[in-house]
Amino acid sequence: MQSKNPFLDEFAKMSANAMSLMQSAGDEAKAAFQAQGDKFVAEFDLVRRDELLALKDEIAALRLEIAELRSASVKKPAAKKTATPENTTPETDAE
Repeated sequence: MQSKNPFLDEFAKMSANAMSLMQSAGDEAKAAFQAQGDKFVAEFDLVRRDELLALKDEIAALRLEIAELRSASVKKPAAKKTATPENTTPETDAE
C-alpha cells in the first residue's frame, strides 16, 4: 500500500529543483572563474607550459649547433697551418 502524500511529493520536487539550481550555479561560477583566469593570463602576456618547453628544446638545439660550429672553426685554422709549410718549401728552394 502506497499512499500519495502531497507534502512529501512537493518536498521532493523542491529538493530536485534546488539541486539543479545549485549545480547550475556551480557551473556558472566555474565558467566565470575560468574567464577571469583567461583574462589574467591575457593581460600579463604569460606563456603556456608547452610553448615554453618547445622553446627550451629549440634553444638547446641551437646551443649545440653553435658549439659544433665553434669547434669546427677552431679546427679550420689548424688545417691551414699544416698547409703553410708546403707553401714555404718552394721559397726555401728559391733562396
